[in-house]
Amino acid sequence: MKIKIGVSSCVLGQSVRYDGGHKKSGFVAKKVADIFELVPICPEVGMGMPVPRPTIHLREFQQSDNISIRLVDSKDGSIDHSEAMENFYQSVHSRLKAMDGYIVAAKSPSCGMERIKVYTEQGDLLHRKGMGLYVAKMKAHFPNLPIEEDGRLNDQGLRESFFVRVMAHHEFRTQVLEQPSVRSLVAFHSRYKFLILAYKEDIYRQLGRIVAQASQGELASTLSEYQSLMMAALSRTVSRKKHTNVLMHLQGFFKKHLEQEEKRELSQAIEHFRLGYVPLLAPLTLLRHHLKRFPNPYLEQQAYLQPFPIELGLHA
Repeated sequence: MKIKIGVSSCVLGQSVRYDGGHKKSGFVAKKVADIFELVPICPEVGMGMPVPRPTIHLREFQQSDNISIRLVDSKDGSIDHSEAMENFYQSVHSRLKAMDGYIVAAKSPSCGMERIKVYTEQGDLLHRKGMGLYVAKMKAHFPNLPIEEDGRLNDQGLRESFFVRVMAHHEFRTQVLEQPSVRSLVAFHSRYKFLILAYKEDIYRQLGRIVAQASQGELASTLSEYQSLMMAALSRTVSRKKHTNVLMHLQGFFKKHLEQEEKRELSQAIEHFRLGYVPLLAPLTLLRHHLKRFPNPYLEQQAYLQPFPIELGLHA
């Protein structure tokens, strides 16, 4: 069964935008669709709006000490779609529980993840720090769900981070949360420790302490804290320096097995990666080669060596 990723329908090429167009991403519609089960959703069409349709935007309303963000018609603020969006979100909430990632359309007042325009009650631009109303509801209920905008996936580092988080979210959800125990948490952390180390060393150490102190009696809060910290760590991009640190850790497992020339070759591959001469795939391929020659169950299970499906071609 393929891992499920939600996606804004327009990103898959469906003509559902306000102007009858789409925002098809070739990478998402072809490569990602071949590997994952993509679940297309258009909140605006789902809540009953036609195609084409009048434009909508976010407005900030203040009553006493309460500030609320409403989704309204761009020309007539009295036409409020906020309740319709809430009803639509409730209709898909249960489907989101089975998803391990979500790709949304940038700049959308419903699906945009960041830098969305927010207007005053009168319709004047207030700021560009908003979040699409549908995404805001999704993040409130599923704070650890990996969410990324279609355009940001053109950045190699952000693309890698997103799919690393998708795979980690899936494994944690299915192998830890669905069968919670200290043992399943320890097994997960053992598999992901080098990957987390590459992304954020201080969180890696913090997670190690959480796992060491885990007890069955307080397991629910422990798992929640662990997942939140882990996903926060993996949401960053990784520098060559941090990758090099992990590669050198892994190299140490072979020091008693390799001949002098083989050690030199591996060290050179890591150094060439650090200097930017070769991609990460070069030292990783060499490490995997030595791992086949000198099997090590602990290393073989490491997510760092294959953090996402190889078909994505992200380490190339």
